[in-house]
Amino acid sequence: MSERAAPFFCPYCGDEDLRPNEQGHGAWECAACSRAFQLKFLGLLAPVTSSNTSGGEEI
Repeated sequence: MSERAAPFFCPYCGDEDLRPNEQGHGAWECAACSRAFQLKFLGLLAPVTSSNTSGGEEI
């Protein structure tokens, strides 16, 4: 995946007027609330199996 994933809205105020920030990769700024934030991909989660989702015995 080489394309930059862009957020659709500000996580603080919900406005959609976002621009890339010069702080680096994944940094964005919101023109509405004047906040800057950074998004970071942490990785993929392991698939959940039925054996570790149930707390008791199966019926």
